[in-house]
Amino acid sequence: MKKNILILLVTVFNLLILQPVKAEVKLPAIVSSNMVLQRNTTIVLWGWADAKEKITVNTSWLDKSINIQANKEGSWRVEVKTTNSKEPQSITIKSKASDILLENILFGEVWLCSGQSNMEQPISGYNGQPIFGSNMATTKSNNKNLRFFSVHKIASKTPLEKIEKFSGWEQSSPQSVSKFSAIAYFFGKQLQEVLDCPVGMIHTSWGGSTVQAWMSKEVFNSYKEVNLDNVNLKKRPQYIPTVLYNSMINPLIPYTIKGALWYQGESNRKEVNDYKKFFPAMVKDWRTRWGIGEFPFYYVQIAPFLYGNNNAFQTEDNSAFIREAQLECLDLIPNSGIAITMDIGDENSIHPPKKKEVADRLLFNALNQTYGYKAIDYAAPIYNSLQIEDGGITLNFKNAENGLYAYDGLSGFEIAGTDKVFYPATAKIVNKKNVFVKSDKVLNPVAVRYAWRNWIVGTLYDTNLLSASSFRTDNWNNATQFKK
Repeated sequence: MKKNILILLVTVFNLLILQPVKAEVKLPAIVSSNMVLQRNTTIVLWGWADAKEKITVNTSWLDKSINIQANKEGSWRVEVKTTNSKEPQSITIKSKASDILLENILFGEVWLCSGQSNMEQPISGYNGQPIFGSNMATTKSNNKNLRFFSVHKIASKTPLEKIEKFSGWEQSSPQSVSKFSAIAYFFGKQLQEVLDCPVGMIHTSWGGSTVQAWMSKEVFNSYKEVNLDNVNLKKRPQYIPTVLYNSMINPLIPYTIKGALWYQGESNRKEVNDYKKFFPAMVKDWRTRWGIGEFPFYYVQIAPFLYGNNNAFQTEDNSAFIREAQLECLDLIPNSGIAITMDIGDENSIHPPKKKEVADRLLFNALNQTYGYKAIDYAAPIYNSLQIEDGGITLNFKNAENGLYAYDGLSGFEIAGTDKVFYPATAKIVNKKNVFVKSDKVLNPVAVRYAWRNWIVGTLYDTNLLSASSFRTDNWNNATQFKK
């Protein structure tokens, strides 16, 4: 009798464990309650389930249900149209084993923010390195129409489907703002106020990271083969090609964004030629993978900083060369814009405290170029051409429609003759729109450089106080600087 009961129990147990278990529908971390969805467009919802699982999606703003089926690998995705409603929305996702409710969803403008430590630096600052205005900004940060999502630091040798470490969608508040990117916060707060609509800011940065780390393996390998088999990701992964793209960008795709903000370059300052290839290639690749066209891409030119050697002039130790490369990337990256920071660096800190000013200049780009506020100036003066006259050189500039300006006169200009030796020069604004540069030491000048060193405070602006980049009128690779 006991034997029969034992056989029966074993049989029942075997039948139970052999029954197919329906897996619940899984969503990516960024698709959740409290999220901001890009308004007035077609967004993508996606996730995972059993192979061939039938799924029904209902939204509060659409009259009809959306019926889809997971593919044979268990992945599913669906395109959904959003509206311009400012009311909180909801989504339900149902299958045989799941009944998911996503609540308090807003339609608005969604921006991705990435780069290295200057983008990462939170409102609370780093140890001994503050953000100017942070305390008042934090005090006034309660805003139900501004929300944040943060990807935490993790590296991977292969592209990940799911974000492994993150802070989910949070409403702006003193608690959430204090640990969030200062630039992303200042940009998002002001964009929300100007457009009077919800804004979602997605932050994914890693201090010290190179542009190579944010490139996909396919694109990086088109320049240089990378083999990660024996790489130790516990040792400075932010310098390893592709591993941050794999874990901190790939899992965000295809969450629909309006555009991207980027502050990076300090870690590539000695790789100027590579940067001019890698950075545009990275942007192009991101756009291709998102599949929403050439979305706006606005980035920050690195700020002046001592970098330990302010005598560098014609060597890779001079960060003016990477600033030049970043400026030139404007012509290599369609639908892009740059925020120049020549006047707001910090001699002794690679993390300048004036982050709101940086965010302002990114915002001007977005408002003018993306949102049609054409009365807002966004483009700093850029050297255009020169004319040799009166024993000196007259410089002409683009983006100076209303003229040039200097607070207390111009400085930082140098001039050279055919011997390629640059001497300190006097400079002044003439006719309110040009700069005349001259030195008694150079009788037959042919070239000018401005702010061509690691640390310097920019003095040249347009009349909206957008700072001009450092620049050179020559392309010499063997110039020298006069030494007393």
